[in-house]
Amino acid sequence: MNSRPQSIDVFYTKKGGSNIKAQLGYRMGSSSSYDRLETISDGDRATSTWKMSWPCKKAVGLLKVRGQGTFETPAAVFPGC
Repeated sequence: MNSRPQSIDVFYTKKGGSNIKAQLGYRMGSSSSYDRLETISDGDRATSTWKMSWPCKKAVGLLKVRGQGTFETPAAVFPGC
């Protein structure tokens, strides 16, 4: 996950195994947001970006895989905070 002032980028690179159906997302505090459901194949890189208007908060990147649950990145803090 990359964080920049006013936006969050969440990306995932699939490095093996069968295709998955997943949504990239992020969580700030108790609020989460997800992008569209997509199929990610071996070697694919999926990326989603959200524009923000509230910098200086911790964000966690999310990967919600159909049938497998949700996986999280370590928390990131916007630069300059």
